[in-house]
Amino acid sequence: MERERDLIVIGGGPGGMGAARAAARAGLRPLLVQFGGIGGDCTFTGCVPSKTLIEAAARGESFAAAIAATRRAVGIIAAREDDDIFRREGIDVLHGRATFRSTHEIDVDGIILRSRRFVLATGAVPAIPPIAGLDDIEYLTNENIFELDKLPASLAVLGGGPVGCELAQAFRRLGAEVTVIEELDRLLPKEEPEASTVIADAFRAEGIDTRVRQQMTRAEPGESKGSARLHLEGAEVVAAERLLVAVGRRAASQGLGLDAAGVATRGGFVRVDSHLQTTAEGIWAVGDVTGLMPFTHAADEMGRIAVANALSRRPRRRFQPSAIPWVTFTAPEVGRVGMTEAEAADHGGRVAYLPMSEVDRAVAAGDTRGFIKLIAGPRLVLRNTGGGRILGATVVAARGGELIHEAALAIQTRMFTGRLAQAVHAYPTWSMAIRQAAAQFFMEIEGRRARPAAPPRRI
Repeated sequence: MERERDLIVIGGGPGGMGAARAAARAGLRPLLVQFGGIGGDCTFTGCVPSKTLIEAAARGESFAAAIAATRRAVGIIAAREDDDIFRREGIDVLHGRATFRSTHEIDVDGIILRSRRFVLATGAVPAIPPIAGLDDIEYLTNENIFELDKLPASLAVLGGGPVGCELAQAFRRLGAEVTVIEELDRLLPKEEPEASTVIADAFRAEGIDTRVRQQMTRAEPGESKGSARLHLEGAEVVAAERLLVAVGRRAASQGLGLDAAGVATRGGFVRVDSHLQTTAEGIWAVGDVTGLMPFTHAADEMGRIAVANALSRRPRRRFQPSAIPWVTFTAPEVGRVGMTEAEAADHGGRVAYLPMSEVDRAVAAGDTRGFIKLIAGPRLVLRNTGGGRILGATVVAARGGELIHEAALAIQTRMFTGRLAQAVHAYPTWSMAIRQAAAQFFMEIEGRRARPAAPPRRI
C-alpha cells in the first residue's frame, strides 16, 4: 500500500463515501479508512433498518417478519457499498482504527500513512445520560435494538425526539405497550409546536403513553433480564420489559488523536468553519462528527463540499444548511426545511397555514391529520415583490417527507414565492397543497390569508 496519499478520508459512512467519491471524480485515488463495514450507522443501525421496520409495522406484519425485513434490507444495501465496488470506482479501502500522529500523518493499526489533505467523517454514537443506575440495565439504543429476536411486551423510550418517536410508534404497531418519557414540554421539541401537537394526538390515538415534562431520576433493573424500573420526578415509577435510550447523539471523536493534529472540538464535536475546514490546515470534517446536521443527505453534501474546497487554492463552497430538508418518519410524517415561524419573526416573515383537512387528496385518502406551513420573507431590495422568498416550511402529513422538497427547492434556488402558486399541480395530488398554501401570500383562499410570523412565546 502506498504510504503517501493525495487525500485520506477517515470514516466510511455517508459523509465519508460522498467525500471519497467526489475525490475520485476529481481524478484522485483517495484512501477510505473505515472501522467496520462501509455504510456506517445509516446502513447498519440507522436509516435503513429503522425505516424498514417502520414500513413493516405499518403493513401490520409480525415482529419476526419485520426484523427479517430489516436484516434483508440492510444486506441488500450493504452489498452496494462493499470494498470491491469502491475499488472499481477508484477508491482504495483500508479497514482499521485511525489515529493522528500529526497534522499530516495517521496511524491505522500500525500502518503509518501521510497526506496533505484529510476529511474526517467518523459520525456519532448514541448519547447516554448520566442517570443513576442506568449502567446496571441492559438498555437498548439504535445500535442494538434491531438485534432483538423477540418483541418485548413493554418498551419504555427515553427521549421524545425523532429516533424515540419513530421507534415508539413502530413498536406500538408491532404489539408492544410503549411509554415515551421526554423531559421537555413536548414531543419533537425542535419542530413547530403544531407539529408536536399532531404527533402527540396520533400517539394518544394509538395507545402510546406519553410523559412530557418528566425527568428520569434513577433506574434499576427489573425482575427479568433487560427489564427496568424507571423512577421519575414525583416518585412515579415506570416498569418496562426493555428500555430504549434515545436522547441524542455525541460525536465519535474520541481516540482519533485530534490534539496531535491541532483539530479543536466543542462539546466533543469537531469545530469547522462555513467551508467545513477544521482548525488544522489541510483537515476538513463532515457529517455527524461536526454536530451541524445529523442527516445522511446532509453528510453526503458536506463530503462533496469539503473535497471541492480541499482541492481549491482558496475555499469557495460553503455549506448552507438552510435549504437542506429533514423528515421524522412517524405517521403522519413531519417534513421540515429552513426556519420555523418563531425564527422568521425577526426576519419580517409571513406565514401561510393550511390544514390537511382542506386538501382534497387527504380527504380522499381518509387521513387529514396535519398541516402545511410555508414561511416567506422579504428580499433585500425587492422586499415582498412576487411574494418574497421562502424562508422555511413544515409539512405534517401522510406524505410530509415527500412534500417538503418543493419548498427545499424554492429555498435552494431563491425563487419567488409566487412561482409555487403559479405552478400547475395535478389534481388530486398531495403536492397540490403546496400551491394552495403559497396562494395565500397573494389573496384570500377559502377564508385563509398569509399573516405575520409570530415571535416565540415567552414562558
